[in-house]
This record gives sequence, structure tokens and C-alpha cells, in this order.
Amino acid sequence: MRRFRVPGARPANRKGDAPISTTDARINERIRAREVRLVGADGEQIGVKPLPEALHIAREHDLDLVEVAPNANPPVCKIMDFGKFKYEQDVRRKESRRKTSNVVIKEMKFRPKIDEHDYTTKTKHVERFLNEGSKVKITIMFRGREMAHPELGKRILDRIAEQVKDVGNVEAAPRVDGRNMLMVLAPVKKQEPKSGKPSGDSARVRSGSRPPAPAAPAPAPAPSDAAPIEAPIEAPIEAPAESVPASPTS
Repeated sequence: MRRFRVPGARPANRKGDAPISTTDARINERIRAREVRLVGADGEQIGVKPLPEALHIAREHDLDLVEVAPNANPPVCKIMDFGKFKYEQDVRRKESRRKTSNVVIKEMKFRPKIDEHDYTTKTKHVERFLNEGSKVKITIMFRGREMAHPELGKRILDRIAEQVKDVGNVEAAPRVDGRNMLMVLAPVKKQEPKSGKPSGDSARVRSGSRPPAPAAPAPAPAPSDAAPIEAPIEAPIEAPAESVPASPTS
């Protein structure tokens, strides 16, 4: 079989077409373009330069020439310290991975004719998973003629959802998947108390000041062993007698 090459077509699996990660970035002599758009170490746009000249400029600064945009025409290369650049990329990647919350889905399987002891034990495990922040997939497994009574599995799922409603919500309603009936529970998000303006004694306690203490009652006088001193009895004051004018003598 003879193969014909269509003019202008490029092979789909040609190397360099897909975006290149930081670990596979071409640097220095590994760059294959004839000319590149050069960016300085401080972000200055130097312009389109031939590859040998761009390498010479990078060596003058004792830095590397890194191909940062291989799909551009011409490819964009930047003068930088490649080791430092790779380290910073790894730090950013670890930071983003740390901030990403990994949701774990755990599965608990029930049977339509499960006894009460097994049901209680498995339901406690479901509550524990939800308290730990994991989603729980509840699976009701049917066998043989049990498929003719899906209401038995639906009854169990509704009972579980009602029992764990304080710690989990139904994220995916019960549905039949082959010989199984599935339901997904998600943990309830705990709401943080809203920070309001404190008033009264709570505001004083938070600010470090306490309310003034009530005034202590005056102490009662101590009893004295000495006999009480009686107040002197004052003599009644007699009113001055009215002066009678003397009768005139004859």
C-alpha cells in the first residue's frame, strides 16, 4: 500500500504539538525552532531573534533559555533560571493540591431482609462516615425474586435518610441500577455562628473590662462592752413671771 502525504497536513502525533508540561519543557539546545520570540529575565519583550542569538543572550546573563509557549508562531522563549522556575512551579502545584478538598465516597450495603441488629450497626457506621465529612452511597442488594418487591429497599432507604437527617442530606434520590437500589447521602455543612455586635455584659467580658461591682453595705457598729452613757436630763425651763406694775401710792 502506497502512502501519500497531503500538502500542508501535519501528523496528529507529531512531537511538540501537545502542550508541554514544566518537567518536559525544552531548554537551551533542546529548542528546535529556527527563531523565537525572546522575553528577557525581567519580562522585557526583546522581539523575534534567531535561536543562536537568543542562546548567546541567555548565556551572557548566565541563565537558561526556556521555551514557555511552544505552540506559538514563532515559539516564545524566556530567559530565566530554569531550576528556580521548576521549583516555584512545584510549590504552586502542591499548594493548589492542598487547597483542593478531596471528597471521599464510602459505600454501605444493605439487604432487603436485613435483621435489626445488622441494620443498627451499619446505620451507626453511616452516621460516623457523615460526621467525618465523607459522602456515603447506600446500596440495597436484591437477589432472585426480591426484585419483584423494590418497595422493601425503598422503605429501608427512607428509614436511613430519616434517621441520619441531622448529619446528612439525600444528595441522590433512590434509583434502581440493575439488581441494586442506590442512594447517596452528603454530610450536612455546619454553619459558623454569625459574628454580631455584642451587647451588655458579654461585650465587657470580650473587651477585657468587667462591670463595676456593687457598693458594699456599711458595716454595722461593733458592740461596746462599756455601759451606755445616758444623756443628761435637762431641767424644765420655767417661763419668766410677768412683771406686775406697782400700784401708785397715794
